[in-house]
Amino acid sequence: MAFQTVFKRYEIKYMVTVEQKEKVLTAMAPYMKIDKYGRTTIRNLYYDTDSYLLIRRSIEKPTYKEKLRIRSYSKASSDSTVFVELKKKFKHVVYKRRISLPNDAAMEWLSGETHPNKHTQISNEIDYFMDYYGSLHPTVFLSYEREAYCSNDRTDFRVTFDDTILCRQDDLSLTSEVYGTPILPEGKVLMEIKCSGGIPFWMTGILSKEKIFKTSFSKYGTAYRTLIFPQTHLVNSYNMLEVNKDA
Repeated sequence: MAFQTVFKRYEIKYMVTVEQKEKVLTAMAPYMKIDKYGRTTIRNLYYDTDSYLLIRRSIEKPTYKEKLRIRSYSKASSDSTVFVELKKKFKHVVYKRRISLPNDAAMEWLSGETHPNKHTQISNEIDYFMDYYGSLHPTVFLSYEREAYCSNDRTDFRVTFDDTILCRQDDLSLTSEVYGTPILPEGKVLMEIKCSGGIPFWMTGILSKEKIFKTSFSKYGTAYRTLIFPQTHLVNSYNMLEVNKDA
C-alpha cells in the first residue's frame, strides 16, 4: 500500500464539548465523510534529549519548532507498519515528512543500532536531525482515540476529533496496551482542522454559531507540563536539598 510521505498544511485546533462536536458533525454531514480507517487508536512515541530540549523549546512558541516521533494506527507487532515522522512548524505552517517501516526496524534505526534499507531524502533528513541533537530516545508514550473525516470533493480539507488522550513514561513501546494519565479536560474533545488553503464557508459558519474558537494545545507539550516537569522539578529539588545538607 502506498502511503503519503510529505505534508504541508495548516493545522488549526479547537477545544470543544461533546455537544459542540455533535453540532459540527451535523453541519459536516453534507460535505464530509469519515475516512477509510474509521475510528482508530493512535499510538505515538516521542523522542527527545535527556533534558527534554525539543519540547521545552516548543512550548516557548518559537517561530520554528520541530519534533520526532514514531506512530502506529493500531497496536503494533514486530513487523507491523509504523511511521517515523519528522514534524516541523514554521510561521503557522506544518511540514511533516515520514517513512513507513516495520516496527522493529523503526525502533532499531532511531536507537542507532541499524539503518533501514530505504535511503531517501526523508531518511537523510531524519539522520541529520538525530545527529544534530545527539542522544535522542523515547521519552513519552502518547495515545488517543481519533475520528478522522475527509472531504467529499476530494480536496485535502480534513477534520479530526481526538479524545481519551493518555500519556505515560514507562512501557515505551507501540506493541503495548493503551493506558496512562489523561491530559484532556473532562468532557472535552480536541478538534483539528487540517487544510492547505481556506476553511469552507459552511465550517466557518458553524464555528461562529457555536462560538468555537481556536486554541493552542500540544499533546506532547501538555504531557510535559502534566507528567514530566513535576517529576523533574521534584528530583531537582531533592538533589539540591541533598547538596545543601552536605555543604
